Amino acid sequence: MNLFESEVVGLSAEEILFGWKGTPRLVALELTETEAILHQRQPDGTRTSWREPFTPWLLTTQRYPDLDAQWTPLEGEGFCWMAQFRSWSQYQTARLRLRDLRVDVLAYGSPERQFLTLSGYTLFQGMSFDDVRRMQVDIETAGLTPQEPSHRVLLIVLRDNTGWSEVLDDPDEAQMLQRFVQLVRERDPDVIEGHNLYGFDLPFLIERARRYGFSLAAGRSGQPMTIGSERNLPIGAINRPYRPVYIPGRHVVDTYFAVQRYDWAKGELQSYGLKEVARAYGIAEDERVLVDRAELNEQWRTDPERVRQYALQDAQETARLAEIVLPTEFYQTQMVPDTYQHVATAGSGEKINAIFVRAYLHAGYAIPKPQPARDYPGGYTEVRLTGVIPRVVKADVESLYPSIMLVHRIAPASDRLGVFLPALEELTRRRLEAKAALRRATDPRQRAYWDGIQSSFKVLINSFYGYLGANFPFNDFDAAQRVTEEGRKIAVQLVEALERTGSKVIEGDTDGVYFQPPEGVEGQEAEEAYVQQIAETLPPGIRLSFDGRYRAMISVKTKNYALLDYDGNWTYKGASLRSRADEPYGRQFIAEVLQKLVEGDREGIARLYRETILRLLRGEVPIQE
Repeated sequence: MNLFESEVVGLSAEEILFGWKGTPRLVALELTETEAILHQRQPDGTRTSWREPFTPWLLTTQRYPDLDAQWTPLEGEGFCWMAQFRSWSQYQTARLRLRDLRVDVLAYGSPERQFLTLSGYTLFQGMSFDDVRRMQVDIETAGLTPQEPSHRVLLIVLRDNTGWSEVLDDPDEAQMLQRFVQLVRERDPDVIEGHNLYGFDLPFLIERARRYGFSLAAGRSGQPMTIGSERNLPIGAINRPYRPVYIPGRHVVDTYFAVQRYDWAKGELQSYGLKEVARAYGIAEDERVLVDRAELNEQWRTDPERVRQYALQDAQETARLAEIVLPTEFYQTQMVPDTYQHVATAGSGEKINAIFVRAYLHAGYAIPKPQPARDYPGGYTEVRLTGVIPRVVKADVESLYPSIMLVHRIAPASDRLGVFLPALEELTRRRLEAKAALRRATDPRQRAYWDGIQSSFKVLINSFYGYLGANFPFNDFDAAQRVTEEGRKIAVQLVEALERTGSKVIEGDTDGVYFQPPEGVEGQEAEEAYVQQIAETLPPGIRLSFDGRYRAMISVKTKNYALLDYDGNWTYKGASLRSRADEPYGRQFIAEVLQKLVEGDREGIARLYRETILRLLRGEVPIQE
């Protein structure tokens, strides 16, 4: 297949974002040496499949005639030669040879991403999160070391979103593992979900099957389940190493990682264990069975039905958790030329880059080499008041950096095809439409759909600025610097407008500002009107919105504060007042101190301090606290 035989090199904004094929309800694909097998889920739940040619490819900065490849020149500088290969094995051989030669190469190790990038297909078009067949898997074991002969699998729970479930607990472990594979093949899930699937459940099953001399052939065409090489999972500003598990033709997604990514900015969770998360999100079973890991073997011997119920509830809660933490990545997969499994573990900049690369290659354009990194001034952030401040309002500058890029037409200098701003504009337009649809929707399923859609757009929109200043082909540090410069001007202008009208600014940055409104601005209606008044002083295209009101704020330092709303609920930001490493008694102590600070009860704080010290000295604090 030669991509550039197409007569159409120009793409609409919609085609830039979603690809140009438009084939609905594709749920997965499998790649062989020379073919792609595409799977489509019909509205009645049945699945159809077909095959298309697969031509692996890579990009280089010059042609290497001694490689056995079809070479195509691309317009522009950088990675301006595409080498296409007859098979995946031939591609891998060439890739290793170029690596040995220390040649600059742009290459994808995922055959699925390669095929989707050139073909213009994307997955899940026209589908909602509930339209795919989702299966949850949970296991219970006699121990935690699968290589240990006695640490066998006691039971395997499988359930899916059609309402079906089954608990496997055959005394013959090998028979149970084979039945597991049989059920996966029969139920034919598009997605397999689990909590710590990568770190425990699936590697454990793979190793136990290996002990019996067989593999878990759960792939759509009977391929074995495998463990991939170590990769990095971006969670906010950190990268966490992990080893993915692959089941060809299906997407394996781990809610243990998904909930960490979901909670990173919020910081609401104290633990990412399934039971703790389920309680925090209000999705735990009403009559939740709990079994201590240390007592599981004894419970299995004396009351196996209790253990079965415990594991089944784990799977049920995993399904509910997935519905909270994974829709954003699901709907992004409708845009990004990659599998849902990869999108759920990729960084936002990587997703944007995949969209740009697809558009450029479709048009026959070269991919530029990234600019070398350099420092540039960051965004505005300032704390003007610390301590306990009553009667606080937050105003949010909606997507400030993306708005600046659109208003001032700031884009990478290397974007010769002009996809950056049209893509950003289309995402912004679609998000506003999705938010409007969300406000109108009353049906819970429709609300979940539109919320997932708008969130998927929001995450990508807010990543366009970060893309400019990162190590990606279309980065541009001059453009990134211009964005931050304009952002600082607007943030300062906002602070000055608030103070000029009698407000006391507590903390401000490029995301928004906390302030105490002037005397006479009382109640939510008046506060919202006041924020709108301030919004009218900002430049065109910059949107300021009312984003909350609080009885009090305890300001400690930049991005470290606690907020008390008018219903008595506390929100914490930053590690100064709350950290996941805090022991429970310490958390409770801080919470009570903050409440007394707001109430002005200084004597009560001193008394609480003395009482806590005495409890510690007397050994009265339980070990679990």
